[in-house]
Amino acid sequence: MLWVRRSGTLQAHGPHERRDPTEAKLEPMHPEHSSSEPATPTSQPAREAATAVVNTDGIVVAWSPEAEALLGHRARDILHQPFTDLLADGPDGISDVLQRANESGFGPVPVTLRHRDAGVLPGKVSATVLLAVTEARQWLVRLTPERGRRTPDYHAALFDALLHRAPVALAVYNADLRCVLQNSELQRISGLADAQRLGRTTSETLPGIEGKAVERRQREVLESGHPRTDEVRGTTPADPSREHVWADSMFPLRDNHGEVFAVAQAILEVTERVHARERLGLVAEVGSRLGSTLDLRLTTAELAAATVPRFADTTCVHLLEEVFHGGATVPGPVGPQAVMRCAAARPEQSASSAGSDAAAPDTAVSAVCACGSGPAQLQALTTGAVTTRSGELEAADEPGTAGVAAGSASAHRPDGYSHVYVPIVTRGITLGVVTFARGKSRERFERDDLLLAEEIVARAAVSIDNARRYSRERATALALQRSLLGHIEAGPSAVDVAAHYRPAVGELGLGGDWYDVIPLSGARVALVTGDVVGHDLPAAATMGRLRTAVRTLAELDLEPSDLLARLDDAVRRMDDDRSMSPDGERAVSQEGQEGASAGATHAEGAVGSTCLYAVYDPVSRRCTFASAGHMPPVVLPPSGTAEFADLPVGPPLGLGGLPFESAEATLPEGTLLALYTNGVVQQGPGRELSSGLRQLCHLIAHPQLERTLGQMCQETVDALVPRSPADDAVLLLARTRALSPDAYTTWDISNDPQQVAGMRAVVAEQLERWDLNALQFSTELVVSELVTNVLRYGAPPAQLRLIKDRTLICEVSDGSSTSPHLRRARTTDEGGRGLLLVAQLTQAWGTRYTDDGKTIWAEQSLVPKEDELALL
Repeated sequence: MLWVRRSGTLQAHGPHERRDPTEAKLEPMHPEHSSSEPATPTSQPAREAATAVVNTDGIVVAWSPEAEALLGHRARDILHQPFTDLLADGPDGISDVLQRANESGFGPVPVTLRHRDAGVLPGKVSATVLLAVTEARQWLVRLTPERGRRTPDYHAALFDALLHRAPVALAVYNADLRCVLQNSELQRISGLADAQRLGRTTSETLPGIEGKAVERRQREVLESGHPRTDEVRGTTPADPSREHVWADSMFPLRDNHGEVFAVAQAILEVTERVHARERLGLVAEVGSRLGSTLDLRLTTAELAAATVPRFADTTCVHLLEEVFHGGATVPGPVGPQAVMRCAAARPEQSASSAGSDAAAPDTAVSAVCACGSGPAQLQALTTGAVTTRSGELEAADEPGTAGVAAGSASAHRPDGYSHVYVPIVTRGITLGVVTFARGKSRERFERDDLLLAEEIVARAAVSIDNARRYSRERATALALQRSLLGHIEAGPSAVDVAAHYRPAVGELGLGGDWYDVIPLSGARVALVTGDVVGHDLPAAATMGRLRTAVRTLAELDLEPSDLLARLDDAVRRMDDDRSMSPDGERAVSQEGQEGASAGATHAEGAVGSTCLYAVYDPVSRRCTFASAGHMPPVVLPPSGTAEFADLPVGPPLGLGGLPFESAEATLPEGTLLALYTNGVVQQGPGRELSSGLRQLCHLIAHPQLERTLGQMCQETVDALVPRSPADDAVLLLARTRALSPDAYTTWDISNDPQQVAGMRAVVAEQLERWDLNALQFSTELVVSELVTNVLRYGAPPAQLRLIKDRTLICEVSDGSSTSPHLRRARTTDEGGRGLLLVAQLTQAWGTRYTDDGKTIWAEQSLVPKEDELALL
C-alpha cells in the first residue's frame, strides 16, 4: 500500500494503483499550465497552511495552490528551484535537516518566509516523509504563517512600485548622459520603449523638447552633486500635436564611496496646472495693463499686446465707428449694417494666410470695414455670443459658448487656423469684437480657452468703455472750451497774429489759459491773454466768463487800466455770487466744514486769475499795456533785441486793493509782440521761471526767415512745452503794422456852422481819391450829422478823421465828455433823427472817451449792401 497525501491528508492507493506521489492532488504545476498572472484560487479561500513537496536535495518538485496564494510565487517560477529561496532566514542547511529527519519528519521550525513582492512573512516549516516506490525520499513540507501582521520589505517594495506602478516617470542616466533605466510610466508618456531609449541621450530620443538644455542641466547635477528642479516644455512621440509641461527633478546617484556615478530624473506632468496658472496670470496681466490710460487706441493696443503670443498668434480688435468718437451706443447686439474700424492689431503685418473669412489684421488698421465681411464675426456681433472657427470644438451646449452655430463649430479649417470671435459687451452695450487666431504650429482653441477669451474680453470691455466715455466727455469739454476760447477773427489790419493753445493732461485735458484778439474802433486792435486758476471744467467755464466780460468791456473802448479795474470788480462780484446762498446769506454747508471748504474751492475759480490787456493803434503806432498779475510781454523790434516790456504789474483779479496802471510805448512797424501764460515758461517743478523766460526770448529773437508767424508760434510752443504738459499753455504772437499816411486824413473843425458844407465837399474829394464814389452820399450824410452834433453839443478843439482800412471809418473828436444817445423821434418832432440815420447807414457806431474828451465814430463797409443802396 502506497500512502499519498491529498489536500493535507495521506490517502492510500492499492498496489495496482501505483502512482508517483506528486501526481496526486500535489502534482507539480508545470510552467505551460500556469497562467500569466498569480494563480489565486477562486473556488475556495486560501488555507492557513500551504504545502509543497521537496526532494532530498532540497528542490521543490510540487507546489500547491495554497502555497501560491500564501507567498505569491507561481508554480512555474518556483518548481525545480531550491526551497531555501523561499526563506529569508532560518536553517541554513534545509537539505541536511531533511536527511537527518526520522521517518515521521521534523518541525515545526521558525523561519521567515519570503513573499514574491519582496516582503517577508514570519512563519514555521514542518515536514512529513512521503513513501515512494524508489528509495529516494520526498517530504511534504507544510508552511504555516505566524498569526499577526507581517513586516514587509519596504525598500524592495518601493523600488518595485516605482519601476512598474508609480505615476511618476523615472529615468537614470550614466556619466555619458545616456539612459540606462526607465520605468513604465516614462515609457507611456514618451511613447518610447526600452529598445528606442536605452543607450541614447535625451536630445537623440526627444527632439520635441530642448534636449540640449536638459543635457546641460544633467551635466551640472553630475558635476555639482546638487539636485535641481526645472520646468520643461515640448512634445513627445506619444503626443506630437500637443505641447506638454513637466516638472523635471534631477538628483545624483552615489556609489558606496559617495562618488556620483549617475543622475536620476523624476518627471511629473503639470500641463494642466501650468496652463491654469498661465490663464490666471494672463487674466491678471490684462486687468493690470488695461485701464492704466483712458486713451481708446492705447487701451486696445494693450489688449492685443497682452494676448500675443501668450494666448494667440494674432489678435485684432474692431470697434464700432461711433465708439471712436465717443458717441452714444444702443444697448444690446448691433445690427448687420453696423460699421466697424480696426483699432488695434497684433502682429500689425497682414496675416493673409489666415483665411478669407477671418478677421485677420490689416496693414491699414484705420481702414473702415463692414462687420458683415465675415459670417463668424457677424454672428458674434449680432448675437452677442462667442463664435469659433475650429473643427476640434463641439461648441453647442458648452459653458461660455452659448450661441455658437453648429456649422461654425464643426467646420474644418483646411488652412489649419483656429479663430475665436468674442464680442466686446459691457453694461449691455456692444462696442465691437475681438478676433483671436492661432496658426498651424499651435494647438487649436479648446473650451477652456473660450472661457479664458471671454474673461479677458470682459475685463477689457470695461476699460474700453471707460475710454469711450472719457473720449466723449473730453470731446464735449474741449468743444465747450474751444467755443469759449473763440478764434482769431480774420482781418485785423493792425497786426498779423498767430496763437497756439496746448491743454494740460488732466482728467479732461481742460485748463483756464486763454487768449483773444479784439478789433476796436479806429482800426485798433486789443490783444489779451489770461490765466484762470485750475485745470478742470469750472476753470474753463470761468475762463469763458472772463473772456466774455473782457469783450463786453472792450466794446466800451476803455483804457486798458480802466478795463482791468472793471474786470476786477466783475470777478469780485462772481466771488460774492458764488459764496452767497439763494436767500442772500453766506453759504455754509449743513454738513459742516467740509461743505464750506468745497464751496470756497469752487468760488476761488476766478479769484486770483491773471490778465494782460494791450491795445495797439496802427495810425499812431502806440501800444498801451496793462497787467493784472500777468507776466509782461516780449517786445522784439525789427532791428533790435528781444526784451520784456517795462510796465507796472497790478494785483491778480478779484483781490482788490491797488489800482491798475498802464504803460505806453511807440512800436516801429514790424515789431513782434509775444504774449504768453506761465505754462509756456514754467513746466514742471524742476524748471525755473527765469530759465523759461530766457529760452522764450532766445526763440523769439532768432526767427527763421522761411517760417511763417504760425509756424514760429507752433515751433516755439513745441520747444518749451511738452506734448503732455502738466499745465496748459498759451502763446500769442502779433507783428505790428502801420497804416500808410495815404490811408487816413484829418481836418480841424471850427465853431462856424457854415463849414458843414465844406466838410462834405472835402470828404467827397477824399473818397474820389480812394475810389469810393459809391459811398459818397452815405458818408456825406454821416459826416454832416456828426459834425453838426459836435457844433451843437461839443467843445473845442474838434477834429474830423477819415480812415480807409478794411472798412471806411469816420471819426469826430471834441473836448466834451457828453455822450450822445440814440432815440426814436416822434412824428411831431422837428429833430432827433440824426443818430438814427447814422445807425441805419453804417455797420457800427459808438463813442470812446479819452483824457481830452470823446470820439464819436462810425464804420461803413467798403462795398455797400443792397438795402443801403435802396435806402439811398
